[in-house]
Amino acid sequence: MTDAVTSASGVLRESYDALLLDLDGTLYRGPHEIPGARDAVAAGGTSDTEQVLYVTNNASRPPEKVAEHLTELGFAASVDQVVTSAQSAARLLAEHLDAGARVLVVGTDALADMVAEAGLAPVRSFEDEPVAVVQGHSPETGWPILAEATLALRAGALWVAANVDSTLPTERGLVCGNGAMVAALRTATGRDPLVAGKPAAPLLQDALARSGSRRALVVGDRLDTDIEGAHAVGADSLLVLTGVSTPRDLVFARPDHRPTYVGETLDALNEPATRSSVDGPSGVEVSVRGDEIVVSPRATPAPDVRVLLDVARAAWANPDVTHVRSDDPTLAAVVASWRL
Repeated sequence: MTDAVTSASGVLRESYDALLLDLDGTLYRGPHEIPGARDAVAAGGTSDTEQVLYVTNNASRPPEKVAEHLTELGFAASVDQVVTSAQSAARLLAEHLDAGARVLVVGTDALADMVAEAGLAPVRSFEDEPVAVVQGHSPETGWPILAEATLALRAGALWVAANVDSTLPTERGLVCGNGAMVAALRTATGRDPLVAGKPAAPLLQDALARSGSRRALVVGDRLDTDIEGAHAVGADSLLVLTGVSTPRDLVFARPDHRPTYVGETLDALNEPATRSSVDGPSGVEVSVRGDEIVVSPRATPAPDVRVLLDVARAAWANPDVTHVRSDDPTLAAVVASWRL
């Protein structure tokens, strides 16, 4: 992780020259914008030094469609700002295979197009003698294509997964992600894939290379992909509590899942960094008694996220902690809302 740099104004985003923004669960949920996300990103529009890249583990759509969706939701997004795991998966394949090599595609036509653009030949059948399998999310994935992939992998084909997210946020809730389908092939073959998307490094490395950033901030809603991915490339990170990861997940996070900053929403980008910094000033009194964290108020009430960060720091320093409580009614209600 880089040393966080504090801007003259203290605003979080101004300490970085690029924002690498996750999409699902961070900017939108299914077809709908997460309330306030568009305005939060646009608030930095006056900066001539900040770059915004949209970095997604979802390999189901081409960059053009991702940019179109973002634009429809009101985000300022060009195709060049979109970096997908399909692009990174195709790059990994091209680095390991000869030009024109046949690759069995488990995923959408958009993923197949990325494979073709990388100079390889996408196929859909084991009978085509593929030397590699690439796997990305598609709502149409079913047993027939998984069977073809199983045959190829058991015959020794290289395996690249666009991502291994177990779930995918939608407007209806969490549903099966690409990682669930990867798990099926892992069970059937006893093998593990090379992974292009977060938390593996390739996708974020591609985003960093495209931006030319020297000081990027990774922003996302998942500790196990976005935040772990930031650790993998040595970047600072902001966890937003608008998607998959919960306050409970944060409190009991393992070291490589711990972010630099935490915000209830993307508005944290436009607030003083001290409000969301894991290392920021304490907002409440926290004591550890055996396996329990006890939270007590101070004279000045603290924002809920500041209380959460104080509790998380105490839990990280005391791995035997299993629960949190407060005798103060207001703080007790806050703690209860985290479902610890």
